[in-house]
Amino acid sequence: MTAKLKQVMLLWLEGFLEACSLHRVVILCHKSRKLLLRTGQCFLLNGLIFLGSLGVFKWFVNPALQWILPDPCAPVTFQDFCSYNGSYAFLRGGLLQLFYVFWFYPMYMLSFILSNIWYNDVAKYGFEAIEKSELRSAETFSQCDVPASVNMTNAERPSGFGGVMIDIGEQVYSILLLTFFFTEVYVVGVIPYIGKILNFLLLSWMYAYYCYEYKWNFLEIPLVKRLEFFESNWAFFAGFGSPGVLAIFFLSPLVSGALMAILFPLGQDLTNLSLPQEERGNVQVY
Repeated sequence: MTAKLKQVMLLWLEGFLEACSLHRVVILCHKSRKLLLRTGQCFLLNGLIFLGSLGVFKWFVNPALQWILPDPCAPVTFQDFCSYNGSYAFLRGGLLQLFYVFWFYPMYMLSFILSNIWYNDVAKYGFEAIEKSELRSAETFSQCDVPASVNMTNAERPSGFGGVMIDIGEQVYSILLLTFFFTEVYVVGVIPYIGKILNFLLLSWMYAYYCYEYKWNFLEIPLVKRLEFFESNWAFFAGFGSPGVLAIFFLSPLVSGALMAILFPLGQDLTNLSLPQEERGNVQVY
């Protein structure tokens, strides 16, 4: 039992360190100008524009509205003026909601749509950069990184209409899996004492899985084999997803969404440079 726990901790630490190796992303971006451009666009939209807008709202717009439309009965001498402050608070609250409805929420949706389009390009250009550079090796990117059983199944993957139907089925299943995962994250979050810990663990797995999914799509690994591989290396993936989740775990939904949109392409780049080996998959969940 002690040996098993030690192995789990080592795999978790290995995944955590892999996710923190951001200097490798810099090297990879240096190899591909297209990858650098797409990664920069993700940072510009989500970091500079979206997060910048939230910062301007928090530190300038909101205080300005507080000054122009003060709280009810703030230290005011005249009682007649105090009666107007209730209307000021209502008007200020309405203006704040307008900022959210006409700026932050549309910006969030735009960021979500564009980021998902750019993520495919990030995975593609990172994939190409690995192929064309001296970084390609047995430890970074090759079919031998993937278990032999995966390669065999991939070779037997049907072509034509059957293959298209399998692809559609896998995409539908992936969406359902994501929906179920989000629901599970929400439900376990309300469990007393251990809810936040479970919430963190599930989010770490989800972040790691979808970082690797883009690479697996390019390798054309079947969904069943992806899930088997993920389950057999659950400790590594829990560690890999931890830094990204830790960065957003205590933030508001809008801020955490923008920050995650910045971190996600970095995680994608790191998945192109690492993959847990088949022999690591001996730790099962009992």
